[in-house]
Amino acid sequence: MALTGQRLIRRTGQAFAPLVWIGPAVALIGVVVLWPVVVMIHASLQHISPDGFVLGSAGGKNYSNLWHEPAFGDVLRRTVIWVVVVVVVTLVLSLGLAQLFNQRFPGRRVARWALIAPWAASVMMTSLIFRWALDANNGVINVFLHDLGIVHKLGSNQADWLGRPTAALVWMMIVGVFVSLPFTTYALLAGLQTIPEEVYEAARVDGAGTWRTYFSVTLPLLRPALIVATLINVINVFNSFPIIWEMTRGGPGYDTATTTVFMFMLKQSYPGEAAAMSVINFGLVIVVVVLFLRLTRWKEQVD
Repeated sequence: MALTGQRLIRRTGQAFAPLVWIGPAVALIGVVVLWPVVVMIHASLQHISPDGFVLGSAGGKNYSNLWHEPAFGDVLRRTVIWVVVVVVVTLVLSLGLAQLFNQRFPGRRVARWALIAPWAASVMMTSLIFRWALDANNGVINVFLHDLGIVHKLGSNQADWLGRPTAALVWMMIVGVFVSLPFTTYALLAGLQTIPEEVYEAARVDGAGTWRTYFSVTLPLLRPALIVATLINVINVFNSFPIIWEMTRGGPGYDTATTTVFMFMLKQSYPGEAAAMSVINFGLVIVVVVLFLRLTRWKEQVD
């Protein structure tokens, strides 16, 4: 009996030993990720005053009110456009830059270092610099266009880049691509450097040209890196707040706001609706990630 008890204790200890190592990580996830989600969902079901006082349960009223917000549909469509354009343009440019930096040329190391600059700088600081550069009166971009005589042709209203929703959205996308390029390029560059040279030699022996090799060899082998880069970019761009807030504050009105900025703007007067918007944002991210992983068959890439 004593021996059986010792074996049971030993087996129990072996079974729970991994918890010593993974326990802190699990606890951190619970405190930092899961608990805020629970609080967020609970807040979305409460009637909260603009001062932050809970006045009782609201049931699904916050979601109903959010759905009937006049700007809600436009904000959702703008968010989709924002994410798709920034991510696609970033990936296309990063593929070219990664291919370039994978070649040997004079100054390659300096060029790689220079690419890190937008990544190392604060996104908020970068957004502020672009906002100042786009100032309608004395921004460096308008000064340059004025020297070229283009501002006079455009007119003062057209030169107010951040005062017009369409132009402002385009410039914010440019900033979004600018700050996303470094990580994406380096992720794809790392993927390129894992492709064996023997594969390219075999393709040349088979008579494959440059473009055939790129589309039939490079891109398929680069797929795992592309999946990681795309997934992280989708999440980052979807949740991007500093670029839009610092450049336009989501205005005029809600005309340049995405769901993340819209949520923050609602918080000033309708905390309950803002909490409901945050739950929807969280749900959208989960749905997009799951759909993306299913469509790309990521398990096959891992295996």
